[in-house]
Amino acid sequence: MDERDVKGVKAQSVEVGAGLSESRILPPASCRVKICGITRAEDALAAARSGADAIGLVFYEQSPRHVTIGQAARLAAVLPPFVSVVGLFVNATAEFVREVLASVRLDVLQFHGDESPEFCGQFNKPYLKAIRVKPGVDLLQCAADFQHAQGLLLDAHVEGIPGGTGARFDWRLIPGDFPLPLILSGGLEVENVAAGIRQVQPYAVDVSSGVEASKGVKDAAKIARFMHEVMRTNYKGLNE
Repeated sequence: MDERDVKGVKAQSVEVGAGLSESRILPPASCRVKICGITRAEDALAAARSGADAIGLVFYEQSPRHVTIGQAARLAAVLPPFVSVVGLFVNATAEFVREVLASVRLDVLQFHGDESPEFCGQFNKPYLKAIRVKPGVDLLQCAADFQHAQGLLLDAHVEGIPGGTGARFDWRLIPGDFPLPLILSGGLEVENVAAGIRQVQPYAVDVSSGVEASKGVKDAAKIARFMHEVMRTNYKGLNE
């Protein structure tokens, strides 16, 4: 069995049939999408109908996209099959995370604060660790520190604000040999998501403010246009 890494996604070639090899590589062109900061059922359904792979629910009271446990449970319940629900936390207590998990069907946890690898890994749930990128941040060391994460979400560093700022960071700061699945976030919108996918070749993109009518209120038409642009870029990449 041959193993290699392609943009953070481990690839394995396995023997099939008469000595033939089938490569289990997720091509960079197959970029996934998470619509984050969902607060309304109609927005969750708009994301699902447009083809989003996941929605994000924010359990951080200082965010304008914050949802209560009750809201989150109702939002998760309206989704059709095969749309993942990601719960976003910022320096929450372990007790609060467990309280949410007891009531809300979360598929993945996302930690957006100063959480340690030990903290993130204690809930028996797959997790993503968000890293706020700026010059001087060693992304390879972050990947080593959080090697058991499902992936790292790279967002813009804005002092005092853990995320959802709509700011974009310099994608050239991302090393080409990134060893974990990479979720590109920060300032993405219809006008630049194709460029982000082509340049960074991430496993997934994460958008919030770029598909909003106002903070916490998504725009179904913007979601549809964003998803169309991702799908167009995916299709073009697969056929080049």
